[in-house]
Amino acid sequence: MATSAELKQNILNGGYDQAFAKLYGADTATVAAQRVRYVDMIDHFEENFGTGRTVCLYSAPGRTEIGGNHTDHNNGVVIAAAVNLDIIAVVAKNDENVVRVISHGFGKIDDVNLRDLTPQPVEAEHSASLIRGVAAGIVKDGGKVGGFDCYTTSDVLGGSGLSSSAAFEVCMGAIFRGEYNDNDMKRFDQVKNAMISQYAENVFFGKPCGLMDQTACAVGKVITIDFKEVGHPVVREVPFDLAAKGFALCISDTKGSHADLTDDYAAVRREMESVAEFFGKKVLRDVDEETFLKAIPEVRKVTGDRAVVRAIHFYNDSRRAGEIYEAIKADDFDRFLQLIIEG
Repeated sequence: MATSAELKQNILNGGYDQAFAKLYGADTATVAAQRVRYVDMIDHFEENFGTGRTVCLYSAPGRTEIGGNHTDHNNGVVIAAAVNLDIIAVVAKNDENVVRVISHGFGKIDDVNLRDLTPQPVEAEHSASLIRGVAAGIVKDGGKVGGFDCYTTSDVLGGSGLSSSAAFEVCMGAIFRGEYNDNDMKRFDQVKNAMISQYAENVFFGKPCGLMDQTACAVGKVITIDFKEVGHPVVREVPFDLAAKGFALCISDTKGSHADLTDDYAAVRREMESVAEFFGKKVLRDVDEETFLKAIPEVRKVTGDRAVVRAIHFYNDSRRAGEIYEAIKADDFDRFLQLIIEG
């Protein structure tokens, strides 16, 4: 534990260089840039919440999807990875049972009174709903919550497809775990944090997302996730060094945004589940693929063609995610690239 001034000095003296190298890259320029970034964040915290307070740092990464597109919400299989773009936060507890979060660049403060942990319609699709929802999820699972003042800055661009909302949720969950639950990783491990974050986004924010984004952000690294058993996703780390193959994952700014696509996202899930419902099931994972393929003429009459095409996509991409995992395990990089192109 340290005051904000002590923490800044420690960062400037190189006390966090090893952590920065692990999270962002070991080259000197990258580490130096992170020193500046973190100190600047703490400066902003002091300007808004005062100096001399005991503070802690938190970080949660964005994520990229490698395989299994739009399969998680129907209990499919995915392969995903955390990226070195993250949200970082500096936090000080308060005794008011109120969470105050200022996110750099947004020009507002989220002021959430934890005495009411029910969904607030006025907060839907806003970050305050995620804070309240994460707190509610922790309490629902027997944990404790309390007030804190927080300043965040994020390199996970909103609406970019890198799961900025999931990174924010996971970061808030880590803060509640660290500040009020003794950082209990047995009771609130990374997968539990992800599930609480999904609950916040589904019930409080109003987006019917699956669990891939939150799990990838919470667990980190490259992972494969099998969502067959609801509430108990099977997560496996995938040892994969893309740089060793002479490749890098690049993010392109297409000038588009996912920010206002909640209804379109919901339609994907709804239409896939309409196909499952045709067979008396809730999700496509519970429908045998061959049974579905044989019944397509009848299914399309009930659900429409787009739902059928989306169901075909579910089966193909779930299977492809497993094949990508096997290609990586076998060190068959040519096969890996072929599967990525197919996807």
